[in-house]
Amino acid sequence: MRVGFFGVRGSCPCSSDEHRRYGGNTACTTVEVAGEPPIILDLGTGLRPLGVELERKAPETPVAWTALLTHLHWDHLIGLPFFPPVLRPGAHLDVYGPGQDGVLLQDVVDSVVKPPFFPVQVDELRGSIRFHEIDEGVLEVGSARVVVHRVPHVGTTLGFRIEAEGVSVVYLPDHQAPQDMEAVDPAVLELCADADLLIHDAQYTAAEYAARPDWGHSTPGYAVHVAAEAGAKTLVLFHHDPMHLDGDVDRIVDAARRLPEAARLRAVLGAAEGMVLQVGPGAVEVGSVHG
Repeated sequence: MRVGFFGVRGSCPCSSDEHRRYGGNTACTTVEVAGEPPIILDLGTGLRPLGVELERKAPETPVAWTALLTHLHWDHLIGLPFFPPVLRPGAHLDVYGPGQDGVLLQDVVDSVVKPPFFPVQVDELRGSIRFHEIDEGVLEVGSARVVVHRVPHVGTTLGFRIEAEGVSVVYLPDHQAPQDMEAVDPAVLELCADADLLIHDAQYTAAEYAARPDWGHSTPGYAVHVAAEAGAKTLVLFHHDPMHLDGDVDRIVDAARRLPEAARLRAVLGAAEGMVLQVGPGAVEVGSVHG
């Protein structure tokens, strides 16, 4: 499978020369099975450059895509009306995500994407977008099998395990670490078990977590712990805090690699916009979106 990163930040987008290498767009990742349209993971501001890339590859061909939405916080949804492919007729996007206390997913999105918050509503876009509620269970997307579990975070939040071509990729961009930094939720362990690639929340340093222990996120150390406990092979630290500049993220990734539990993993990587990972049964190869 081919995994592409188009937005790797948490909380809000950011832009400066010191955010250049890792990027400032919020969560949007793709998982691609050979010969099939990419599965889109989350709809943060990284969805806009993803749409530009998809238009570049197939500028005239209407295509249908599937998006898996972990939860409805702004940083994971705000890119939806800026996705270039659905601004033209013939394109179609199926969005699967969590319902909210009996309210349909489409109704929740329509309550945000509308005037005065945004000039138009979703159904006024030229392409078509269809929303589907999902919860615990299994979803088939093309030839991929997607396992869905609720995971600890603020509000109803899903984690996804995508299995295809003999490998598995797990996506946990927002995950509330416990204060003891030891326990791992059983659903999280099930999702991550023996995964070839785990993309995991690593937003806060230990000191930052201590100041906001109930804000819904993990530390790099806890991400390494989850990966090691579950037997995951390669870990990607994701959902970088907007206050963390490129040098900060460098230091965070380096420190995570030196943790004792990291020795149980093949590799620990820092997610960066434009990075592409070719995930195979024996290894993960790093490239770029335009490579």
